[in-house]
Amino acid sequence: MNEEMALAAFGALSNRSRLAVVRALVKAGPNGLKAGEIAEALGSSPSQASFHLSTLAESGLIVSQRNAKHIIYRVNFAVFQSVARFLLEDCCRGASGPVCYPVSDC
Repeated sequence: MNEEMALAAFGALSNRSRLAVVRALVKAGPNGLKAGEIAEALGSSPSQASFHLSTLAESGLIVSQRNAKHIIYRVNFAVFQSVARFLLEDCCRGASGPVCYPVSDC
């Protein structure tokens, strides 16, 4: 992960609705959620939800997959791990200890 990719991820998360989408998708786990379910969870119109989903997908934080007539959205956990590694890569200048934990795979 480079700085530009990290900035895109943080920019996408710096909105209350998009953060709510990510939290809902994390709770949904690997099954993900349909676009309509996400709009309902946000209490927003489908077009507004689509705008937020598009921003999150462009940053790589979520992925989508067409399933018959629905689009299913899921969290891209690999990207979240990369963001965490980016933030922690210089933690404590390489010293180990109770403050600095490596980011483990989910």
